Amino acid sequence: MQDILYLTHRIPYPPNKGDKIRSWHLLKHLAQRYRVHLGTFVDDPHDWQHVDKVKVLCGETHFAALHPRSARLRSLGALAGKRPLTLDYYRNGDLQQWVGKVMREQAIERVLVFSSAMAQFVMEARQARRIIDFVDIDSDKWRQYAEKKSWPMSWLYRRESRTLLSYERKVAHEFDASLFVSQAEADLFKQLAPESTTRIGFFNNGVDTEYFSPAHEYPNPYSADEAAIVFTGAMDYWPNIDAVQWFAQEILPRVLARNPDARFYIVGSRPTPQVQALASLAGVRVTGAVPDIRPYLAHSRIAVAPLRIARGIQNKVLEAMAMAKPVVASAQALEGIAANIGEEALLARDSNEFITAVTSLLQYPQDNIGHAARARVVADYTWEHNLERVDELLAPEVTLRSTATASPPVTLTTAGAMHE
Repeated sequence: MQDILYLTHRIPYPPNKGDKIRSWHLLKHLAQRYRVHLGTFVDDPHDWQHVDKVKVLCGETHFAALHPRSARLRSLGALAGKRPLTLDYYRNGDLQQWVGKVMREQAIERVLVFSSAMAQFVMEARQARRIIDFVDIDSDKWRQYAEKKSWPMSWLYRRESRTLLSYERKVAHEFDASLFVSQAEADLFKQLAPESTTRIGFFNNGVDTEYFSPAHEYPNPYSADEAAIVFTGAMDYWPNIDAVQWFAQEILPRVLARNPDARFYIVGSRPTPQVQALASLAGVRVTGAVPDIRPYLAHSRIAVAPLRIARGIQNKVLEAMAMAKPVVASAQALEGIAANIGEEALLARDSNEFITAVTSLLQYPQDNIGHAARARVVADYTWEHNLERVDELLAPEVTLRSTATASPPVTLTTAGAMHE
């Protein structure tokens, strides 16, 4: 069995948030074909209990402890130079030494890097075929943050966006291929890094449609007199915090005026004080971490994704669609998802459209939307199908230009195709 080095910025288990879902499925896929040497960080003390489960799939491993508070302080050192704070946040001498040792002793010829922050550990490994899964354009996410914040954070985030984009372009120029989570994300990066157009592609996220299935029996977590509207996600993540605050404060009161039995359930781990405070509002329930989100999806009337800041594909939307739930989502939350609007998902571009869509679905349920949504996910968003092309990109004999004509969901296009 051939060897591969796989670097992730966070231990890829448990798959309970967007990036870990993707990195976990990548690890499982690679482990069927390679001896995977994994280098990763553990930034949540609770995740140390999962190290042995991850090791089962791997050859050599290195799990580096990362303490977010001290890492944030350390990252400020980048301000003295032109480096993005992200690189200093994840800089780690022990992991760098381990990478060098594994590269030498295992004669590594293939490297898969997950997220831009981890590319720094293999920038000199030019003898290997290097593929990076950027997932999202992190630099653009910082740009969006800057637009929502006041000075001095707006200045800091704008600086991070600028310096990180410069680094992302450098990585894309030097690596053999750069992948993103959707065609929309890849097309945007082609605009930002036109010198690397021929090496930029994507593969969509997937959903375990056997696990996220309405065919199973689930206990009902809601009261009989509740019409549940559900939002799922990690509730210490700012775009999710912003989304539920907006929905609870600006949209839900007008929904309740027409549907007094409506209840907005915020389901997700690590709710911040701002999220917890929403529970004091009429009709809002904050659950915190739950052992299984499927019952909350299965017995809800509607799933909502009112994200105003987003990059890439939203797993929360795909999972709700897989559970055959009608989803009302913002344009940002639907970006990269090939759903027929009005038939497989509902688009709400502002608070008034959210109010209209949610109120209509509560008063006149449309099960056909949920059924069509699941059919779309089953057809286009399974991991098995979407990960096939990663193998092709890792094969040394495959040229980048030859992959340009291959079929989706992963495409590496020719230089003439800049943007849709």
